Order: sequence, then C-alpha cells, then structure tokens
Amino acid sequence: MASNDPSSYYLPAPSHWPVVGSTALFLMALGATLLFNDAGAGWFLLAAGLAVLIYMLFGWFGTVIRESEGGKFNEQVDLSFRWGMGWFIFSEVMFFGAFFGALFYMRMLSVPWLGEDDTASLLWPNFQSGWPVAGPGLTERFTPMHASGIPAINTLILLLSGAAVTWAHWGLKMDNRKQLNVGLFLTIALGCLFLGLQVYEYVEAYDRLNLTLATGAYGATFYMLTGFHGLHVTLGTIMLIVVFLRCLSGHFRPKRHFAFEAVTWYWHFVDVVWLLLFVVVYWL
Repeated sequence: MASNDPSSYYLPAPSHWPVVGSTALFLMALGATLLFNDAGAGWFLLAAGLAVLIYMLFGWFGTVIRESEGGKFNEQVDLSFRWGMGWFIFSEVMFFGAFFGALFYMRMLSVPWLGEDDTASLLWPNFQSGWPVAGPGLTERFTPMHASGIPAINTLILLLSGAAVTWAHWGLKMDNRKQLNVGLFLTIALGCLFLGLQVYEYVEAYDRLNLTLATGAYGATFYMLTGFHGLHVTLGTIMLIVVFLRCLSGHFRPKRHFAFEAVTWYWHFVDVVWLLLFVVVYWL
C-alpha cells in the first residue's frame, strides 16, 4: 500500500529469507561443532554457512531497501522500525551488562572472599586475593593491561568517530550531501583504525605480556569484554559501509532516513560501552 495513506500498514509478501538464514546458522553451528572435534568437514561447512549467511543478508536487506526507496513505508512502519531497533539495543545492553556483572562478581566478591581466611591457602597454595589475579591454583605470570598507550588512543578514536557520525547526520538533515559523505567516510576510517590497533594490542598481549585466555579470571574477562566489543565495532563498521554506499547512491532524505539513524544509535552505543570498558577493565 502507498505510504501516503496514514491508515494503511505495509504487509510484505511471504519471504523465503528466514529459511535461508536458518539454514546458514545451522551449517555454521554444525561446521563449528565438527571443527572443535577435529572432523575434516568442519571448515567446509562453516565456510558454506558463512557464504549462505552473506547471501541472505544481501538478499533480505536489499528487499527492504527497495521497499523503502519504493515509498511503501509510512510513519507507522517507521515507528515499528524504531521500536525494533530500540529493543535490539536494549538486548545488547543486557548482553554487556551480564559480562560486566561477571567481572564485578569476580573482582569485588569472589576473589576477596577467597582471601578472608586460610581456606584458600589450603586449597590453592600461595594464592593472593588481590586484583588482577589469574585465579585459584594458577601460577601463570602475566602483565595486566594498562590504560595508557593503545587503549587511550582507541578511546580517542571512538570519541572522534562518534563526533564524525554526528557531523554526518547534521549534514543529512541540512541536505548537505558532501558533509554527509565525508563524515561517514571518516567514521568508517576511524572504526577500521580502532580494529587494527586492537588486533595489534592482542598480538602484543600474547607475545610480550603473556596475557592469554589460559591466564584465568583476568585473562578470560579481559578477552571476553574487549573481544565482544571488537565484534560489535566490526558489525557497526559493516553497517556504516552499507549506509555509506547507499548515501553515494542518493538514498535518504533530510526527513526520512531511519536506516541512517539506526546505525548512528548503534555506533553511539558501541562508544558508550567502550568508555565503560576502558574505565573498568583498563583503568581501575
């Protein structure tokens, strides 16, 4: 139905893309299971599932983009998209909240409890209850990460990227396509720079600091939080690239650009999570 009819609500035709996406996830899960058990077909099935997933993303998102550019979405559909993105970001908040909660429990509760009496020394000789700690019974020597250096630089990079995407949003609202495109390009470049520095940080942590996943409580929480955040930065950068390509194609209008807004919401969420992570994991 036409989007200029306020009483209408666009109902898409039955789609095969959910089935394609489910097949991709099944292949990836099966491939990962076989890979973990040293089965020969693991890599093949994992790669096949990833290829099907990419195919599904291009096909499904392409369909929605064509529907949007075709004028089939009205304000009611736009509101549904906003609610959907809002709940998605809320689920991401809960996702990271669980990880921050695990770090809080280990750092502030379980580790001090183990050091309150002589029980820990009987179970794990020479165990020290201070943070950072590898964990009870682990004597692996490592150097904890500090806030200076790459973490501080990455913090500045993400703050600048948040400013850049906001500047691009202003350009879109003012119908300044040059400002929009330049701002998005800068945001994508800063996101890629962040990821590159994080990879370098991981290499340094493994090779020079002996900080690995086998380092126990500190190593596990460090890589769990920073790794999942890096995954979210990667997803956000991919979404920014898609939006950037759409902007180059002339998509989005000053008063109708929810897809652009949704990506900026997600990017600002990633920025806020990093600020919390920088303070809790690196600084304190």
